[in-house]
Amino acid sequence: MGPKETSDAGRGGGVTSGRIAIAVLVVLTLILIFENTTRVKIRLLIPVVTMPLYLALLGTALLGAVCGWYGATRRRKR
Repeated sequence: MGPKETSDAGRGGGVTSGRIAIAVLVVLTLILIFENTTRVKIRLLIPVVTMPLYLALLGTALLGAVCGWYGATRRRKR
């Protein structure tokens, strides 16, 4: 195999330091989200919505994860 060719033998399995770091960040993020249960007023462009803070944080975290996943898969396809 040449330098640009890779095998799939090293992918998918195993625990790496990067995966451990991501898991720790996910757990800490979930703790932060679910500890904040107070109701807050949030302005969404024009309307003002009252909702639990954890829903706003969870929605923001999910939106960020989707954007990060999309950016990573776009970069990989080039």
